Amino acid sequence: MAPNIISTSLEMHAKEDFQKEKSSVTTTDDENGMQNQNETRIKSEGLFKFKTELKWWNVVSIILLHMSMLYFCYTFKWFEDVRTTIWMIIMGVIQGLGVTAGAHRFWTHRAYKAKWPLRIILLICYTSAGQDNLYQWVRDHRVHHKFTDTDADPYNARRGFFYSHIGWLMVRKHPDVIRKGATVDMSDLDRDPLVVFQKKWYSYLALFLSIVVPTIVPWWGWGENLWYAWHWTVTKYCINLNITWSVNSAAHMWGVKPFDKSITPTDNAGVSFLTLGEGWHNYHHVFPWDYKAGEFGNYWFNFTATFIDLCAYLGLAYDLKTASANMVKKRVLRSSEMSY
Repeated sequence: MAPNIISTSLEMHAKEDFQKEKSSVTTTDDENGMQNQNETRIKSEGLFKFKTELKWWNVVSIILLHMSMLYFCYTFKWFEDVRTTIWMIIMGVIQGLGVTAGAHRFWTHRAYKAKWPLRIILLICYTSAGQDNLYQWVRDHRVHHKFTDTDADPYNARRGFFYSHIGWLMVRKHPDVIRKGATVDMSDLDRDPLVVFQKKWYSYLALFLSIVVPTIVPWWGWGENLWYAWHWTVTKYCINLNITWSVNSAAHMWGVKPFDKSITPTDNAGVSFLTLGEGWHNYHHVFPWDYKAGEFGNYWFNFTATFIDLCAYLGLAYDLKTASANMVKKRVLRSSEMSY
């Protein structure tokens, strides 16, 4: 099973899903459509308040991916050759930075500006993570920020931990995600030649960067067993996915809310450590344009901010946006978090 099977399936079925969902949305614009939608909502039972159609390809892919990871974790001799373990950790950090410093803070929020060499590096790092084409990742995340905790939020945390963590990938989008998501401006990415190129060739690029390279290097480099190298790649991919998803789930469930108590996002140090600095989520939803994505930038709990600072020092990044200490203080006081 290919490690990027989830993202590849999303890419393959994106147009089909969009057309089906879009047509279902447009039928609700007239009076009869609204009545049918309301009847569907009333008849629905359980967690979801809308008719939920499963994406069976994604369901099976996710299950097989996690089964492969568990099998490998049980059978692998972890310290037989430490070089393989170190290699996979390095790859995990590189891919993580592609998501955090690239897809999230640069392309989604434009929290800083990057020169072309850094843009290319970030795009390669992100593609190697195998988390779908960049355009779709950014679109979903911008919709999430604009419509947080509503039906238009692709990974709405108010539907529970499982849905916000992984369940949203297993079902078709809520009609509000399509309807209101269309209001999100994506013109900057439409004009970005790197994003357009990556979107067009994503399947091939991800296959090479997220599967072939991580597997072949230890095999060719120091004679690692190819079977082990393959399963290491699958395991690393699965772990990285769950770390990324934890921002949508754990960082919306457990933690503190010193900046805005009315929303689900929280500041969670554990999630921040695992995600290279993405766990200061209550702060981030209040100041999404801050390149640090947190009140403080430090090596252990915000490695992404450290990386961006290094890029700025090298002249590759500039115009780093951040909230002033006074602005942060006023927001805390406004939130009545006097003990913070």
